[in-house]
Amino acid sequence: MNTAMAFVAALLLALRAGSVAGGAPDAARSVPVFEAVPYVTAETSMFGPLIEGAAVDKSGNFYAANFNDTKAATGMAFPAQRLLYRDKAKPRSWFNAIRFDVDAAGVQEAYLGDVENHRVVRVRDPGNSGRFAHSETFCASPDMLQPNDLAMAHSTHRLFLSGMRFTQDSVVGDGDLWTCDALGKARKLGSFRRTNGIELSPDEKTLYVSEASNRGGNVVSNVILAFDVDVHSGDISGKRVFADFAAIDGSGANDVDGMRADAHGNLYVARWGAGKIAKLSSAGALVAYIRLPSIDEVTNLELAGPRGTDLFAVGACKSDPQKGCIDAYSAPVQGRAFSNLHA
Repeated sequence: MNTAMAFVAALLLALRAGSVAGGAPDAARSVPVFEAVPYVTAETSMFGPLIEGAAVDKSGNFYAANFNDTKAATGMAFPAQRLLYRDKAKPRSWFNAIRFDVDAAGVQEAYLGDVENHRVVRVRDPGNSGRFAHSETFCASPDMLQPNDLAMAHSTHRLFLSGMRFTQDSVVGDGDLWTCDALGKARKLGSFRRTNGIELSPDEKTLYVSEASNRGGNVVSNVILAFDVDVHSGDISGKRVFADFAAIDGSGANDVDGMRADAHGNLYVARWGAGKIAKLSSAGALVAYIRLPSIDEVTNLELAGPRGTDLFAVGACKSDPQKGCIDAYSAPVQGRAFSNLHA
């Protein structure tokens, strides 16, 4: 067995062990609490404290932003740490979101949300060699607040974008929702209070967006909104509250950050400041928690790995806040993004 294969085998063994170790029920909510395991530690990390933008490509490789503690750089984290893309033309770029897609010709593409320049950058891998280049601005608008996070409708190659600004007292307009069609045409879908995490259901018929509210500089509310969505036109309708964390577990003061769905429609939600992931059913019910040993301020997550079932969560390291850590957990169902990339 070569070094790379031995490394992957050891990781998968650790993931299985971590998944089983914490299966005791949570007394307060009577839901299981599972334990993730450290994957990238403060001692081994090549990512900075602003690590974000968790993403998976078709091969199951896992990526994140803030590679080499550089806002303009993104990198692979699994199965090895290396550079994905660094914007040398605009070194003041700040990539905070990553999503992958495959075009009609079978070429893999990465879409990078640039909060500083109010745009999405597309980089392509024409030879499918794992080396991305050929960068271009895919869509942009000076009216975008950021974007902060992205969701990809793989069936139509349409992106959905969330953005936010943090104010003392939240008002409608502190968050926004945009879409970019397959040709890169950007259109605003609405204004909200502070929006952050964004995801689609596996059938691409429901769009989830988090919305938070501040009062006097303190976070007082965190909900996940759901919309009916037409991924051909980009239109949304039927706004409703999918989950309210004040009602679910009293954690309305902890921000919802990144969100990712699995292929069965369960939603994994990063609970910033709480050091855990909440798993919600497709009906919005709390199913489980996943505790993170290395991270309190978890920013994002994705299901990746060879089968798309290895959940990687990212955030600043507890032991060294100047480094970005990654914890891992073996999930029972593969992720939506991984599954849809193979559809």
